[in-house]
Amino acid sequence: MFTRDEAFERDLARAARWHRQAKLAVWAVMLALFITWLAWPSSAVAQVPQSANGYRAELTRTARVVWGLEAPVATFAAQIHQESGWRPGAVSRVGASGLAQFMPGTSQWIAGVDPTLQANQPFNPSWAMRALVTYDLYLFERTPKTYARRDRMWVALRAYNGGLGHWQAEARNATGTDRASVDAACGSARRHRTHCAENLGYPRRILVDLQPRYAAWGGAL
Repeated sequence: MFTRDEAFERDLARAARWHRQAKLAVWAVMLALFITWLAWPSSAVAQVPQSANGYRAELTRTARVVWGLEAPVATFAAQIHQESGWRPGAVSRVGASGLAQFMPGTSQWIAGVDPTLQANQPFNPSWAMRALVTYDLYLFERTPKTYARRDRMWVALRAYNGGLGHWQAEARNATGTDRASVDAACGSARRHRTHCAENLGYPRRILVDLQPRYAAWGGAL
């Protein structure tokens, strides 16, 4: 027979053992979940369209021919993702065509800039990728050399989306020379302010949201 005190102490001991076992079980489940999370493919990788992988090698070669070995391939991949979703036959409601979504005027212009693009074939994936990286370099070289490389690409992407002339005019109106000041001046010149949300969102979508998905492609900014 146990006395009342002995029974109470026995119950306390049993409760303490149960509590320790419960804590160990919870920690075991948490550890298993953590290991599973580490092993699971990231959502970023999972969100790369399957069709994109078929263009990876060619985009890498093309980008390095035009930009050199340090070409920001991941940036270009993210840009194509944004422009057309890797659909070579894509046509926008305003008439932009192909993987790179070139307007007819821009397509015709760049065909005269690079001899390899003179065929002017925006629906040809090889032509479109070459045109995109060539136009990006043309714009990048006209951004402020005092900016960091990522900021220069930000400006180049804004120019790709909305025109280099608009950015240059707004830069003259900006209160400062840094990228953020020029961004704040969007709509202060010839560009209507209603277009600023799209134009400022374009480089953010590419560099911040989409580029990490293509980091394994190399050269992310």
